[in-house]
Amino acid sequence: MPWRWRWPWPDSLRGRLVLVLTGGLLLAQGLSAYINFSERDQLMANAGGLQQAQRIRDAVQLLDTLAPAERQRIAAVLNVPPLVLSLPAQPSPSGPASAGLSGTRAAMFSSVLLAALGEPRGLRVDPIEGQLADAPGRPHHGDRPHRVPALRIQVLLRDGSWAQFHTQLPPPSAAPPWRLALTLAVLLAAVLLLTLLAVRWLTRPLALMAQAADALGQDIRHPPLAETGPLEVRRAAKAFNAMQQRLCHLIDDRTRVLAAMSHDLKTPITRMRLRAELLDDDELRQRFEADLQEMQAMVTDTLEFMRGLGGHAALQPVDLMALLESLQADNLAMGRVMAIEGACTAPVMAVPGLLKRCLGNLIDNAVLHGERATVVVDDSPQQTVLLVRDAGPGIPPAELDRVFEPFHRLEASRNRATGGTGLGLSIARNIAQTHGGNITLRNLPQGGLEAALVLPRNPANQAGSSPITMRPSLA
Repeated sequence: MPWRWRWPWPDSLRGRLVLVLTGGLLLAQGLSAYINFSERDQLMANAGGLQQAQRIRDAVQLLDTLAPAERQRIAAVLNVPPLVLSLPAQPSPSGPASAGLSGTRAAMFSSVLLAALGEPRGLRVDPIEGQLADAPGRPHHGDRPHRVPALRIQVLLRDGSWAQFHTQLPPPSAAPPWRLALTLAVLLAAVLLLTLLAVRWLTRPLALMAQAADALGQDIRHPPLAETGPLEVRRAAKAFNAMQQRLCHLIDDRTRVLAAMSHDLKTPITRMRLRAELLDDDELRQRFEADLQEMQAMVTDTLEFMRGLGGHAALQPVDLMALLESLQADNLAMGRVMAIEGACTAPVMAVPGLLKRCLGNLIDNAVLHGERATVVVDDSPQQTVLLVRDAGPGIPPAELDRVFEPFHRLEASRNRATGGTGLGLSIARNIAQTHGGNITLRNLPQGGLEAALVLPRNPANQAGSSPITMRPSLA
């Protein structure tokens, strides 16, 4: 399958919500900052231009009331930078229309000045930035020339003469407004914090539901979910609790039916055993007794499996090595070959009776089908692994997982001596999964079958917590 690149989205719902909301907030804050900076520059430019336009308006109104001789004296008084005033005999010719920022600011200032004058007048506004010259009518200060203002404004007076002003508008601010940037940063941090809290608040019911579903696999009678929170969460919790109740009723009904059938079968089996003892033919009587014993074993094992192997029990520390040595002594007393390799230094949290039944089933399976059993203990802080190996022929790879199904037996084992009821491995895996672990099978390269029992060091149910319940199979 060809490799395809995928966008690195977070796996969790919380991460995706935070990513989407954070991206949206950053985009909104960026656009808001751009708009604020643009409006700020425009407002500053308009404010500076309005101040200069008001000064020009006052000077023009004053010059309109004066005689030509008096105007020169007053012009010399008003000639104060950054507003330089002169009274030329002829107006300066207007240059070509300037594009860019200079032309835009000149057009804006022309509109502001016309509004300030309050009446239509002859008006010329030309950008002349970038030149150096002496300000007309101003004395030199040493050899340092004065910079020509950025705009040249020519206003037609009422008597037909022209007043010429040179001025410079305040340049756009190049430095960012740190106060505004800090305000946006604080706002962004506050909104992100609230977003994280809101996302956690909204996704917490989903996390609780996932934990409840996992706990349901450990204990079918786990306490129901609290039906609180938003409407959708309450509906999901109610449906989950209803599903759990239906599963409990289904398992209880099937267990009661099978228990009743198994109990009722015991009576005819007992009668048949009594009648078989009356047979004169010893060989025939032994065959009948073997068949009846096998039927009794099937009924007992099935009833025990469906009842959950003892029902509820609390986890407690179990000395695994002592348990293995006890099983080894029992097998050696029966003439079986069993060896133990490795050691477990710390107790494991388990139900002693269930764990003994699980290991006993695995060892019985190894001894009956593989001549001998070797238990290898591999202990670590995270988990304890028990490898039960035999010296048999192994099993077909297609059967490695199917043998865990209830009542499933290989064709080679369908005999009274070694076949059993087909529930041993099913019960063993059920016990392992109830303790938070699992059992897997594999054929060894040198021959034989290996059953790996994995027990976590921190199972979901700790000692002293809620009881552990075996999970009867629904297959």
